[in-house]
Amino acid sequence: MYASPIKNLALACGVLVASLATASSHREAPLIANDPLADNTDVYAFRCPDDPNYIIIIANYVPMQLPHGGPNYYSFGENIRYEVHIDNDVSTTGDDIIYRFTFNKENEDPSTFFNVRLGLQNQKTTYTLERSIDGGSSFQVVKLNGVVPPNNIGQRSIEGGAGLNTTYAALMASAFHQLPSGETVFAGPTDDPFFVDLAGVFDLGDLPRQSGMPKDGLSCLNVSSIVLKIPISTLQKDGLEVSAASSILDPDFVIGVWASASRRTMRTLATDGSESYMGNWVQVSRLGMPLTNEVVIPIGSKDLWNSLTPYQDLANIATFGNYFYNPELALYMDDALFVGAVPAFAALRIQRNSLQGFDFGNGQSGLYPLKNTAAVAGTALDDAVFGTLLLPADNSPRSVDLWPIFHTGVPNMRPYQLATGKNGDPLATGKPFIHNFLPNGGDMLRLNMAVPVTDRSDPAFSPLGIVAAAVSGLTDPMYNATASLEFIPNMDGFPNGRRLEDDVTRIELQAVGGVALAAIGLWYDDYTAGGANPVTQDLLDVLTYTTGVDANDLAFQSSFPYVAAPHSGTGPCSGLEIAYTQPDILDPSEGNVGIHEALNTTLQLTAYPNPMTTTTAFEFDLKTAGRVRIELYSITGKLISVPFNGNIKSGKQSIRWDATGVAAGTYLAKAVDADGALLGALKLVKQ
Repeated sequence: MYASPIKNLALACGVLVASLATASSHREAPLIANDPLADNTDVYAFRCPDDPNYIIIIANYVPMQLPHGGPNYYSFGENIRYEVHIDNDVSTTGDDIIYRFTFNKENEDPSTFFNVRLGLQNQKTTYTLERSIDGGSSFQVVKLNGVVPPNNIGQRSIEGGAGLNTTYAALMASAFHQLPSGETVFAGPTDDPFFVDLAGVFDLGDLPRQSGMPKDGLSCLNVSSIVLKIPISTLQKDGLEVSAASSILDPDFVIGVWASASRRTMRTLATDGSESYMGNWVQVSRLGMPLTNEVVIPIGSKDLWNSLTPYQDLANIATFGNYFYNPELALYMDDALFVGAVPAFAALRIQRNSLQGFDFGNGQSGLYPLKNTAAVAGTALDDAVFGTLLLPADNSPRSVDLWPIFHTGVPNMRPYQLATGKNGDPLATGKPFIHNFLPNGGDMLRLNMAVPVTDRSDPAFSPLGIVAAAVSGLTDPMYNATASLEFIPNMDGFPNGRRLEDDVTRIELQAVGGVALAAIGLWYDDYTAGGANPVTQDLLDVLTYTTGVDANDLAFQSSFPYVAAPHSGTGPCSGLEIAYTQPDILDPSEGNVGIHEALNTTLQLTAYPNPMTTTTAFEFDLKTAGRVRIELYSITGKLISVPFNGNIKSGKQSIRWDATGVAAGTYLAKAVDADGALLGALKLVKQ
């Protein structure tokens, strides 16, 4: 019975003394892995940190782009519909606002294999942006010929006189488009803002790695980003400004955001290398909540998942619901099942005896024994309130926490309030701290636009989002002295929307480990009823768990478009650095010299012209004044001539040599210092 495990439970939260250290869907399904141009990788939605009357929505596509991936660099694809979907009204069916992007490519100079040359760009990409405000019944063009910046190929291509003769910052700025309807839009390559140890997590949950150092699997990779800055009044269902919100958790300011990519049903390849498309449009990729399709949906259902809209999810609960009610990841956090098999998750333990009465292990009852009892009357778990949405069946323990987090949003009503003020009863009224409930659809990123922005410079700002807000609300004397609604830093963080800085991998793993249950007063098994402090070792272990990768490889921008510029194709992320060595072209012979001795030279020796007929000029840059001797060897290693021997001042040098008396052939020219140490070498050909 309900009263037994909790009747004497007293809440006395102490100060949390442990410090909180500060993956999304890349190639997440078999079919879309073969179609990277249509692969939706991430969605972000957050209040604009420098202009809180606006919302930023970012939809990323085309995963894992190598900055040096020429000659054909990745970009948005043609014959694809890229769409950003917004649901803002629970009373309507489906989307309320849609932004649709279609892209076109042009070769300005088909005579070159270079992507950029002499101010012209091949694969130059533009877009048409259409907007629907009637749920997709009609679309209006709001931007024609929107500019997409080229890939950040390298310094010579972007800044050089033989390239575009500009800066990449200027190219990005030229692609910021202000729309007549009030939005600002950018579409183009950026750094991939997601950070995760991909290799570790998919090596059977080795996160953090038990041997070796964690590695950000998306470091140094780019992505194609769509960034929208939209007035809150445009997104709010009644056209209201955020100043009209009744509170910071006003339910009328909740939106759901998801993104998709669609293709025509038929593609025809012609013998001349061209292709054509026809037929209806079919959705091939979608993304709302991060990591859902990657680590919640099993491989056999991933392609089906990508084909559905969030509004079809609820109609397919029989297929997908159990993946949330009994998530696979929870198996590896349960001592009764895979104990020790996944040591990286040792800190993440499932509550099997919370409050000495509730079992949230896979296949167990969770809170279902309370269904239709007086204990849940009037709460969100009451069938009279939301039907069977949150307590659908027995043996579905995580329907009360993971299901709303991932699939409906969390309502600001019992039991979904912080344990502050509950006095030991997890079903009592507590401290409000989240409302992003929007139950008319499934997998969407839900954001309450009325929640204030946490300043990125605030010492309290945390990539742990709502988890950090919950910890503050339970343990910080500034916030736990009252159960009244008040803004707590990071209430605007994931899963209330998603900021670029939010460590969603860590938050979601902590959520699977039951941190949300603990936040509302369903404490971990090592808490004894009546104990003085529910912040037990098990809870501390969960809160201090880290994957080892907790920040992006580049700093985010403080203003639009907020994502970092793409990595350069010739910068630090252009591949493995190799120490240059002159390749062997001559075999050494005893007492003579071969070109193998030219390894690790200190200057670059060149000759012009080379090949030559009668004369050439040896050129090099001497760092320090001194004696230099230039020697000419035959292919057999025999010394043929000494074109120069003398003292030279530092700086760039050009030494002309008349080779009239030397036979035609291939030679090795070698520069040495006064001690005979090799300075540089080159192959010289006389015709």
